[in-house]
Amino acid sequence: MSTELELPFRLDTQLTEVMRLRVQSLQQRGQKRQDGERLLLPNEAVYRLDFSKQSLRFSRWMVQLAQTGRLTVTATSQLWTPDLTNLMTRQLLEPVGVFWRAAGDSPVQCYEADAHEFGERIAELAKVRKVMYFLFAFADGCSPETVDCSITFTVDT
Repeated sequence: MSTELELPFRLDTQLTEVMRLRVQSLQQRGQKRQDGERLLLPNEAVYRLDFSKQSLRFSRWMVQLAQTGRLTVTATSQLWTPDLTNLMTRQLLEPVGVFWRAAGDSPVQCYEADAHEFGERIAELAKVRKVMYFLFAFADGCSPETVDCSITFTVDT
């Protein structure tokens, strides 16, 4: 028998702020980023996914955009602690999840094959993780206030 488990992506304000301070610090000192370092862009924020169970099978994405816009979700490949190490480009996973909503009452759309593969990779990483971090990039009118995003897994019981 199996049950469904829906896990919400939660904004990690503390890690987002640490990453923004890193960018500010480099700008104030006139320094450049380290080779391969990935700096947080102004339209990005750090989100986290906490796994209460480890043995999961990807089921579906639940993405709601309150208005027209585009959301790009990129996962990081390791337990990443910005207070100790900088985020490196090689730590970002492919594929990314790209979700968008056109004008009017259109539904949220995505690149389904990429979104499905991305969900399966998250389920695989959940086997060895309690938490994962993600970069959410907001574009075309999308913002953290207008996005509700979660992922649903099937759990074997």
